[in-house]
Amino acid sequence: MAQSRKEKRQGIRYKIRKTINGTSETPRLAVFRSNKQIYAQLIDDTKGSTIVAASSIEKSIEDKKVNKIEKAKLVGTLLAEKAKEAGVVSVKFDRGGFLYHGRIKSLAEAARESGLKF
Repeated sequence: MAQSRKEKRQGIRYKIRKTINGTSETPRLAVFRSNKQIYAQLIDDTKGSTIVAASSIEKSIEDKKVNKIEKAKLVGTLLAEKAKEAGVVSVKFDRGGFLYHGRIKSLAEAARESGLKF
């Protein structure tokens, strides 16, 4: 029986999570993309806690009338600024089973341009 799109993404996500583990020095940058919003967070897997989070539903981003790719860029820069304040310089990127193009790619590139290394 054929798998649904969601089941395929979950399988890819599990394969990615086998190899990527975040620590306090290099946390995992986890990205989730819904149809309307995009969420990103830095996770320390050893403690099981979120260090920094940013999303497109925050007031500073939601008020701007731009398309979804531009919102993803704003989320990436906001996350990088918050990470710098928390003392995080390098991260491991977890695309969450999504393809690396479009909004996921623009968020990652904006985070790199703002100073995160991965």
